[in-house]
Amino acid sequence: MNIFAIFEARVRDALESLTRAGQLPAGLDLSRVVVEPPRDPSHGDLATNAALVLAKEARANPKVLGEALAAELRTDPRIVEASVAGPGFINLRLDPAVFHDVVRAVLTDSDGFARAKLPGGKVNIEYVSANPTGPMHVGHGRGAVFGDALANLLVAAGRDVTREYYINDAGAQVDVLARSAFLRYREALGEDLGPIPEGLYPGDYLKPVGEALAREHGGALAAKPEADWLPLVRETAIALMMDMIRGDLAAIGIHHDVFFSERTLHGDGPGSVSALLADLRARGLVYEGRLPPPKGQVPEDWEDREQTLFRTQEFGDDTDRPLLKSDGSYTYFASDIAYHRDKFLRGAADMIDVLGADHGGYVKRMQAAVKAVTDGEASLDVKLCQLVRLLRAGEPVKMSKRAGEFVTLREVIDEVGRDAIRFMMLYRKNDATLDFDLAKVVEQSKDNPVFYVQYAHARCHSVFRQAREAMPDEDLSAQALAQADLSLLADPGEGEMMRLVAQVPRVLESAAVAHEPHRIAFHLYEVASSLHSFWNKGKDLPQLRFVNPTDRKSTRARLALVEAVRGVLVSGLAILGVTAPSEMR
Repeated sequence: MNIFAIFEARVRDALESLTRAGQLPAGLDLSRVVVEPPRDPSHGDLATNAALVLAKEARANPKVLGEALAAELRTDPRIVEASVAGPGFINLRLDPAVFHDVVRAVLTDSDGFARAKLPGGKVNIEYVSANPTGPMHVGHGRGAVFGDALANLLVAAGRDVTREYYINDAGAQVDVLARSAFLRYREALGEDLGPIPEGLYPGDYLKPVGEALAREHGGALAAKPEADWLPLVRETAIALMMDMIRGDLAAIGIHHDVFFSERTLHGDGPGSVSALLADLRARGLVYEGRLPPPKGQVPEDWEDREQTLFRTQEFGDDTDRPLLKSDGSYTYFASDIAYHRDKFLRGAADMIDVLGADHGGYVKRMQAAVKAVTDGEASLDVKLCQLVRLLRAGEPVKMSKRAGEFVTLREVIDEVGRDAIRFMMLYRKNDATLDFDLAKVVEQSKDNPVFYVQYAHARCHSVFRQAREAMPDEDLSAQALAQADLSLLADPGEGEMMRLVAQVPRVLESAAVAHEPHRIAFHLYEVASSLHSFWNKGKDLPQLRFVNPTDRKSTRARLALVEAVRGVLVSGLAILGVTAPSEMR
């Protein structure tokens, strides 16, 4: 039950009535008309910008149009007040029965209440895609959690979602991985190698790979030339690294539907890079030419040469892009285009890439490429996740002993737990730098959002345990509480809780459209805060306590509200991938 959608439809009906009455011209563009919460809750329950955004097209004074629209809206018995404010906003105050219906809607179908039905076909979300050259670090964790929560959010919004991981297993970095693993293999055979040479991966995480190679091959690989052992060691190292990465992801509650190998793009299939180039040539989107030098300082590896270029400027990019290197091999960009074209061939009309902040220059060119290779039939949204600064009581955390260069995600999971990581990674917008303090995220205080929200859910359970002890003969099921007399919920604190519960479908839908799961985390904190505030109010005013055995009618009404709050907390935490504990110590 989305009251914002319901009353937006009512506003549109009122506008049609004004049109029929000759007070508005026909054919107005209503696409910018919205109904939303007012900035100041004291102004009402809902607000609409209809008069403000239509006035110019209608050639009307916005306040005069607002008064006419408000008068029309006042004929609705569900609207007890409609007033024009400022330059033409209309504030609406609703009959409390509307919010009572919202509470009953949650009680009868809490899962369905926090769902939406957005239009659109398949959505492919690619996230994590860390190089299989080592364990995941905390920065990977932010993109992983963001991508997974976004996938959950879009599923809740009715979309068909594929969660995908792109394995970068075809570049030079996996040859470096193989050579690094080969050193650990020789070490496992008993050789004293000394310091790891510069340019190779020094972390201890490759020791198990070396030991696995020694168990399987004995000393046979050591006698072979690199050309013979490199492919075999590379295959084993990538497989074991991906096993480790899958384990790290599972520890934080993340599972992908597809693990896509970059190497498959270099075959002969319809999704290959060669097929891509053939298609682009046939459509006249590739030519041989020269590029001007990059602006600013020219990189040392830049070459002034004729090369194979993709006409990305025609699709919104800043410049055309090379597809082949001077040695005839494909550029990374060519592989990326082929990969996204393959997604489209697999049925994904909407694509989302979750990448690190250092990929900012990638966005425009890749969106241009997707537009080109799909004839504009597909869209690409690239979400960049900013850096994570790992702290302990305000001080930077030292590097990991195991990884050598960074703190691994698994180390952080083991220290603070999955829930703290997931919630705090989502309690800040993805494009803002995140300070993750290992000490603060385990504090039991209002300043720790994950504790505060989870504690609100546990407090709901505590209220029901208290109610069952005090009134063992009462039926406290959600179905029974839906029949409670909710008109007894007259305190402003109860009204605030009901308004926040009513906002959940709108928050979910807007978060899904904007691809911003942090909006869910923010709203859950507001819901939790309203519950805790009313609880504290009841400590000073016994008549406002959730459970009062001498006033069973009020108790049933408040328990209905508590159950509605609990329902939206469970649904919202599930989208974030965070548990909803029934008890907390």
